[in-house]
Amino acid sequence: MFDWMAWTTPVAVFFVCIVLMLIGMTVWEIRSPTALRKGFLPIATTRGDRLFIGLLSAAYVNLIFVGLSGRIAQWLGLAGEPSVWFGFVASMALLVLVMRKG
Repeated sequence: MFDWMAWTTPVAVFFVCIVLMLIGMTVWEIRSPTALRKGFLPIATTRGDRLFIGLLSAAYVNLIFVGLSGRIAQWLGLAGEPSVWFGFVASMALLVLVMRKG
């Protein structure tokens, strides 16, 4: 069923985190409805809006990291490409930033 995707451990962890966030946000919204808030984003957002924007941003950070990992290895003089876990950590940090301050 999932043969179309190259399921590595980091990819699986990334998708499991997304599913857990969606479940957590659903429970949080049911228990405590959200209100519009203005942060550094140019629009007033709810928690769900910030989660959506943060997940999109996290996906782009991961894609950019994977796309540039060969060049990063060249720039830093590494023997091999850097681990995709660095991209994962950076994308989750961006997601937390958008959720907290966005």
